[in-house]
Amino acid sequence: MGVSADDLTSVPVPGADPAVVGPWLADRLGDPAWRDCALAPVGAGRSNLTYRVQSPAGAVVLRRPPVGQVAATAHDMGRERRIISGLADSDVPVPAVLAWSDGGPPVDAPCYVMELVEGVVPAGALPAGWAETPEERGRAADALVDVLVRLHSVDPAAHGLADFGRPEGFMARQVRRWVSQWEHARPAVPEEGIAEPLQSLADDLAAALPTTQRHTIVHGDYKLENCIFAADDPGTIAAVLDWEMSTLGDPLADLGLLLIYWRQSDDPAAWRDARGVPGITALPGFPSRAGITERYAAATGLDVSPLPWYVAFGAFKLAVVLAGIVARVRTGMVPETMAVDLGSVLPLVTLGQHVLAEGLD
Repeated sequence: MGVSADDLTSVPVPGADPAVVGPWLADRLGDPAWRDCALAPVGAGRSNLTYRVQSPAGAVVLRRPPVGQVAATAHDMGRERRIISGLADSDVPVPAVLAWSDGGPPVDAPCYVMELVEGVVPAGALPAGWAETPEERGRAADALVDVLVRLHSVDPAAHGLADFGRPEGFMARQVRRWVSQWEHARPAVPEEGIAEPLQSLADDLAAALPTTQRHTIVHGDYKLENCIFAADDPGTIAAVLDWEMSTLGDPLADLGLLLIYWRQSDDPAAWRDARGVPGITALPGFPSRAGITERYAAATGLDVSPLPWYVAFGAFKLAVVLAGIVARVRTGMVPETMAVDLGSVLPLVTLGQHVLAEGLD
């Protein structure tokens, strides 16, 4: 059900030195007990780096950008800190921000420290004893959709976020942005035969831009693995994490990407081939993609008939993200282990083309 504080041991981690982090935390949090601390990485570290910081004073979480050259807008710690702070008094569950730095100590890069929220992150496999029944899995899925609905209902201006993005023309800029990201990664991506179909998918998306129905806060990577669920209640989300791509824009972009991550037991070939690893949502009790869509549409009142475009865009975006990780591994910016189980870029592109042509079936 998570890592016990008593079991945490200090291990070498890239991008953070406990001898520097500890004194900095002691100063920022006003407690000398933070000076002696241990750090342990949390998650795969394929994007922003996350560490659990343990000391006699307690435990917190430190976030910083990846080590090496990265696209600044994709790893902006100030923006991530701002959105979490802005949502602190909303009904969207987020960790509390405790301290931050705009650069220099403690990690020679912008970073922030947030509270440690204990619970279950359902990544890869369900932990023993959690969401063991179909009913509990259904409640977890309902909670996932309901929190997304709550996020998309937040008034940005009421939380100091009116200027957090430029919602007008959001999807057109998103297509251009991810084409640019692909062009940056392309020289270091070894996979052959993807440049032409990926560009073709981008062209098709740009030529068929849907009309945005509503402007909201957009998470940018909303999925089961970016939520902490209560250990004693699969139907409760304790915190939503990984806000690095958040902005103001079209809420259906979040739903479209969520469906790309959502696996079904009866998936046709185009969907099966686009998965790097098996998904837990194929287990009994988790609803279908249609079920997720129906619950979201009923709660928001949005017309979901254009959803295939947003799902195709989600496949395109995820393909470029994957290509960027592969490029960083091949150029030595991050360890080779970060490419394990990523899967292939081309099946995601193929899925995007399939959804645009055939819909979500």
